[in-house]
Amino acid sequence: MSSADLFQLGTGLETGAHAEDTHSLLADRSVFDETRDDHFIRRDGRVFAGTHLILEVVNGHGLDDEARIQTAFRDCVRECGATLLHIHTHKFSPQGVSGVAVLAESHISVHTWPEIGYGAFDVFMCGDAEPWRAVDVLKAAFGTQDVRVTELLRGEGLVTEAIAAA
Repeated sequence: MSSADLFQLGTGLETGAHAEDTHSLLADRSVFDETRDDHFIRRDGRVFAGTHLILEVVNGHGLDDEARIQTAFRDCVRECGATLLHIHTHKFSPQGVSGVAVLAESHISVHTWPEIGYGAFDVFMCGDAEPWRAVDVLKAAFGTQDVRVTELLRGEGLVTEAIAAA
């Protein structure tokens, strides 16, 4: 693979992460320290990377409208207290939109099937962002009360008190 290929994949871009971090979080005894600036979430004695919501917008309207989806992304970011880095969407023919909002806290993504009023959204956020606040934003943005949510605590169990004390 040439360096041009690597650039196309995003490697070597000015992101602030120029070298692989070889420090193991698992070996760090201070992972339960509330003052750590690692953006892991500490709640109820658990430490996890972030909250990942799988949201299914059912009977939604406007799911074929790229601008509406971009606005919904921006509204979610603002309401959740996240930091928007970039939005990219793509309109399919004859219908459907895929898109991603890249956040400092992770991402929001979507793929829509407007012909059946369905949108498959992911809202994954770490740190102090509040991803559950995106639910009401999506209900309003797509004119439905039927938004089904599954919550995953990403990285849950990766860091435990037993490992941290080792």
